[in-house]
Amino acid sequence: MFSFKTDQKTYEIAGTRVGGQPGEIPTVLVGSMFYTKHKIVTDERAGKFDRDAAEALVRKQEELGEKTRNPALIDIVASSSESILRYIDFVAGMNEKPFFIDSASADVKIAAIEYAKEIGLEKRIVYNSVSIETKDNEYAALKANGIESAILLSFTRDIMSSRARAETVDKLAPKMEESGIKNILVDTFVMDVPSLTPSGRATIEIKKKTGYPCGTAAHNAISTWKGLKNMLGKEGVRSADIVANIMPAIFGADFLLYGPVENCESVFPAAFTIDTTYRYAARMKETIDV
Repeated sequence: MFSFKTDQKTYEIAGTRVGGQPGEIPTVLVGSMFYTKHKIVTDERAGKFDRDAAEALVRKQEELGEKTRNPALIDIVASSSESILRYIDFVAGMNEKPFFIDSASADVKIAAIEYAKEIGLEKRIVYNSVSIETKDNEYAALKANGIESAILLSFTRDIMSSRARAETVDKLAPKMEESGIKNILVDTFVMDVPSLTPSGRATIEIKKKTGYPCGTAAHNAISTWKGLKNMLGKEGVRSADIVANIMPAIFGADFLLYGPVENCESVFPAAFTIDTTYRYAARMKETIDV
């Protein structure tokens, strides 16, 4: 539906394209693995997991990606330096695609990119993420280890403001470029259901102003909604999660961090539907210029 007058940036990261005008490039879909309480993980600190189950999840996502043409990537979530190295070995060995490095600990992420550089995988890394809370040692590590792709998390304490998100991008993008980041992917962050709308508006505003590819982890809106399951049941939660995950794509997002990789069976068809109608809209020039 939207067509941006500003030239839209497109990146190719380890063979995967992301960015551009809505409908131009299929939405990149990123499923998370090895997160806290992920049932395939048997020892979170040591990084021990059920390899057969993990492989089945990756293959299922890849199968759907082949059918819909949506690039299917993995977000590796880890809580320790030991575990993230094991997870990298596994995910990197499954295919030649890029993958995301994700942890609440900067030390864990730094250990990951140092290891990636050591074994020649630095070009496949998408660092998740840089924010207003990122310290100088992280920027230095990104530069020292040749990381070229990273998420800019437009986190702001003004959760309901799309303008504050855009201002965060203006503030952080130059620092990321100075650290060697060539491929800046903006996460217009979602914390809860009310923040879905300002996140979507920020996607439009940021793409309009900068052309950066945008996306977000909109599943956070539902995972933090306490009481929803008691109100509407398990299927109600699933339905709400699909809607939350797809909202950013309707606003023109280029990538979706859609949460647990197990949700691929519902997210891929939904994203494919949006991409298909946007592709035809662009072809027929039935778009809104912004």
